[in-house]
Amino acid sequence: METFYHALMHAVEDTLRVVPILFLAYLLVSYLSHDHNHKFSGFLSKHKKTSVLYASFLGCIPQCGFSSVIADLYSRQKVTLGTLVAVFVATSDEAIPLMIANPDSILSMLLLIGVKLVLALVWGYSIDFVVDLIKKARKKKKEEPQAENHEVHEHHEHHKIMHHIHECGHVHSDECEEDCHHKNGCCVDNIFLDAFKHTFEIMLYLFIFTFIMELILQTYSIDIFRTILTDNVYIQILIACVVGLIPNCASSVFLVELYMLEGVLSFPALVAGLSTGAGVGLFILISRNRKHPLKSLGIVALQFAIGVISGIVVNLFYMLAV
Repeated sequence: METFYHALMHAVEDTLRVVPILFLAYLLVSYLSHDHNHKFSGFLSKHKKTSVLYASFLGCIPQCGFSSVIADLYSRQKVTLGTLVAVFVATSDEAIPLMIANPDSILSMLLLIGVKLVLALVWGYSIDFVVDLIKKARKKKKEEPQAENHEVHEHHEHHKIMHHIHECGHVHSDECEEDCHHKNGCCVDNIFLDAFKHTFEIMLYLFIFTFIMELILQTYSIDIFRTILTDNVYIQILIACVVGLIPNCASSVFLVELYMLEGVLSFPALVAGLSTGAGVGLFILISRNRKHPLKSLGIVALQFAIGVISGIVVNLFYMLAV
């Protein structure tokens, strides 16, 4: 019963600590996604060749606010897959503040940021390049110079625009409002209410997950992870990548504690684990794409593969340097 109580209290404390950051992140998401001028999303859409660069640098900023914003923009097809992957790989969530607080880890922190920034740029641009090749191949196959097909396509595109779904779930469009006389009067006008609604929803999920994780730690302690991880760096990489996929800041805290305080996790495994997840950004992506679960699972699998490959590559360089 005492274990249950401590786990409950820790879950409440951890969740309440994240709520202000989460609310500010969602307020930013609401502002950017409901901005009728589409300044932020429009900027990234118009600068697709450099959006990966911007996402990589934004992801280096502590916390997971920008990964949440870009995950939301990707779910609405405003940014490319490479941009999404770049911000996810670059994001380290709570890892950076924890390492800053420990003077002995400053050099490791700078190395971590530099390595993850390079990985984010490489993976982001590589994925966009491959996606562009696939799109061009498909477009070449489907091209038929028939006027009838062109008219059907135009009608379909207009139909898609008219039924654009905003983040609040209401159906309307800024682009066809003038021609089709659609009105946008709904909850999107109140970004604070919209941000509060989404914050509360995510907060419940975060509390449930954190409570379960705390129960495990309270019951078995951290010693069990020393046994599981062993000294095999490749096993560490795989396990760290699984932990990194957990959509919670607790995963980044856990990985850094294993590396920095407990000394049981290698640097390549730390990089791998922090490259697979992006705090609540991954959770927001999944929750926004509930109608396309296979697509979300595909991105999760891609993120896991990227983390594993990145960890192995970093380990090769790490062994050469040591």
